[in-house]
Amino acid sequence: MKSKIWPTIIIFCSILLTACGKKEADQATLKNVQAAKTITWAIECDKRLFSLTDTKDNIEKGFDVDMAKAVTKEILGSQGKAKFVLATAQSRIPLLKNHNVDAVIATLTITPDRAKIVDFSRPYFQAGQSLLVARNSPIRGIRDLPRKTVIGIVGDNSVEMIKKLVPKAKVVTMQDYGQAVSALKSGQGDALTSDNSVLYGLAVQNPGLAVRGGTFTHEPYGIAVNKHQDAFLKAINRALAKIQRSGEYNQLIKKWFSKVPGFNYRKMYYQGK
Repeated sequence: MKSKIWPTIIIFCSILLTACGKKEADQATLKNVQAAKTITWAIECDKRLFSLTDTKDNIEKGFDVDMAKAVTKEILGSQGKAKFVLATAQSRIPLLKNHNVDAVIATLTITPDRAKIVDFSRPYFQAGQSLLVARNSPIRGIRDLPRKTVIGIVGDNSVEMIKKLVPKAKVVTMQDYGQAVSALKSGQGDALTSDNSVLYGLAVQNPGLAVRGGTFTHEPYGIAVNKHQDAFLKAINRALAKIQRSGEYNQLIKKWFSKVPGFNYRKMYYQGK
């Protein structure tokens, strides 16, 4: 009888220990940030309106930065600190996977492929892909892109989208938006593609350029965390919901986008749905 009971007990204990271990792992990041009273965020340093390093004081400023600070405050309280690590489009997820940061808020589009390696929060910004062209360009939308050269950013989801939607377009990639805009201005490409939100920032910075074609995709941004950090992800989602309900979210939308020509910031307002 004992020889039959002991294997059953051992299996039961193993299952129990595994479940306890998983539960502990799921709470690791939240416990760590609570202990440190700090959340370390990956942000980008070259996205005007979202996260751009101000050369006057060397401080990162933008919508993503303010959202990270607001979420941090909701999770950790008024004494909580948001720490920022600068990333590129191609390094933001590796920084998270290597545990150099706790979360990513860097104009990161929620996609099925990315969701296989990270977990996403509820959307915090409704973005969509668009085109940036010279003001005198005949290009009005993606229908004009066949046999044209389209510039994209390495690691940006918009590159693959153009290849899918306009297979006859030639696509070239640059390491960052500075190089991409320079290439567009010098005639190395006919259009630059990315999220409309990013392109509006570039248009403000470069008066000779304009955003065209509206948005031809629906690609909301999400906050990314490592897999199996359920407690931390739930805390982020609760924080986002509270920020939206309180009106703070709408204030930040207005702060960063209300003066951008052509950007209908009121459509970005949280309507309580």
